[in-house]
Amino acid sequence: MKKIFLIIGSFAITTLYAQKKAPENWFLLNPKTDNVYGVGSEEAYKTLANKKPKTVIVAVIDSGTEIDHEDLKDNIWVNEDEIPNNGIDDDNNGYIDDVNGWSFLGGKNGDIEFEATELARIYQRMTKKFAKTDTNNLSSEDAKAFEEYKTIRTTFRTEQAEQAQQLQGIGALVDLFANVKKENNGVLSKSTFSSYVPKNEVEAKIQKKMKKFFLIIKPEELDAQLTMGYESMSKTFKYNQLNVDSIRQAVVGDDPNNMNERYYGCNRVEGPDALHGTHVSGIIAAMRNNNLGIRGIAENVKIMPVRAVPSGDERDKDIANAIRYAVDNGATIINMSFGKYYSPNKSIIDDAIKYAMSKDVLLVHAAGNESKNCDVELSYPTRDFTSGGEANNWIQVGASSYKKSKNILGSFSNYGKAKVDLFAPGVDVYSTVCDSKYISESGTSMASPAVAGVAAIIRSYFPELKASEVREILMKTVVPYKKAVIVPGTKEKKLMSDLCISGGFINTNNAVIEILKQKK
Repeated sequence: MKKIFLIIGSFAITTLYAQKKAPENWFLLNPKTDNVYGVGSEEAYKTLANKKPKTVIVAVIDSGTEIDHEDLKDNIWVNEDEIPNNGIDDDNNGYIDDVNGWSFLGGKNGDIEFEATELARIYQRMTKKFAKTDTNNLSSEDAKAFEEYKTIRTTFRTEQAEQAQQLQGIGALVDLFANVKKENNGVLSKSTFSSYVPKNEVEAKIQKKMKKFFLIIKPEELDAQLTMGYESMSKTFKYNQLNVDSIRQAVVGDDPNNMNERYYGCNRVEGPDALHGTHVSGIIAAMRNNNLGIRGIAENVKIMPVRAVPSGDERDKDIANAIRYAVDNGATIINMSFGKYYSPNKSIIDDAIKYAMSKDVLLVHAAGNESKNCDVELSYPTRDFTSGGEANNWIQVGASSYKKSKNILGSFSNYGKAKVDLFAPGVDVYSTVCDSKYISESGTSMASPAVAGVAAIIRSYFPELKASEVREILMKTVVPYKKAVIVPGTKEKKLMSDLCISGGFINTNNAVIEILKQKK
């Protein structure tokens, strides 16, 4: 969920969802008073002026969070029962020195940054199993597994071939940008790019295509996104061909195939690349009164960083343990801006979700960035239990833009009449990133924390409401959208009621007004 892939001609590039630049902090604004489809939090604070809030803890299960960011440091959760850096589990929760949270991706030998996809891990394990098996003499159970393996093998090889082709296209663009900068003292701009004389036919074709694209995004912004995306894709492509379980065991020190293992990892919650988690955290809880950077949605909130999402696919074991850690240490809301399309150990995540439900913790999950219909193909984790039934403490979120138009939904966003609950700001959202900096990012990864921030306001001012009641209120009070909109990834138009359960966009002020009305 961290990257958005956009195809231009035959070239795949990683970029922000490009459109006319949104107003800064637009995600806080209100459709009714500002004509901007933000969450309406600023209007809600006026409505709540005479009420006293309590502090709530929001866990961010992600790639890591920069806890000393200038706009976040005062809003990071502190485990008061733990004495920092004494090497002792003072609060007896099973995690040593977890002063600000926990990482399930680190150990004595470093931190996991890159991982393979779940499909690759399944393929590797099944290949290892059938490499020493006589496939002409299989039991009925093994025969069924072997048929599944052949499907997995075909899918994996197809995806690897597609990724190789994408990398080739992205690499050509990265090389072209490097050549432009080399000839212009490190400067990449519209003018230096246009005046550059291509060295070959490939460069000439790319240059011609990109000139039009630079009308909607600056070359230097695209260059930064490309560099980051190319590295991430290259590493995942490479790790898909390695024995990643042995790498994991060497770095973290746990047994990656022991699903019952709970107490492993380290207290390094930032990790080697905390951009994604820091951006997510800022949307929820960047300090609102320090005259720096941005204002987060929720005022009385502490962020609990739980690192469990590498660049690549997260492991079911880590996500299950991350949910349990957050619940056991006081989080009442958990944001989950990640997802994948294979979940071999889904049952242990189901158990963790049920545990969160039993402790009245709200789970907010990003719907995904592949322009897919979640009613047809749902990314994991999900609120649907393998054993039947579903979690009532779960909100599934799609991404929307700020301006009322047929293109109000993020063109990348997943959707689903029966599986996606509502839409929230997720296009061109400006928030915190590492080294106390700020950038705009797009994705359902941004929409999910927007909803988590709204939920934090509700749970802060109305702590008597259960997690399931918070969900019901937020669903009931969306801003409806009567006109047809473009279905993400298509040219087709549909009503919002055909693209999500609620048929609209989250709105804090509407929710607050409804709760106050019910109380009267």
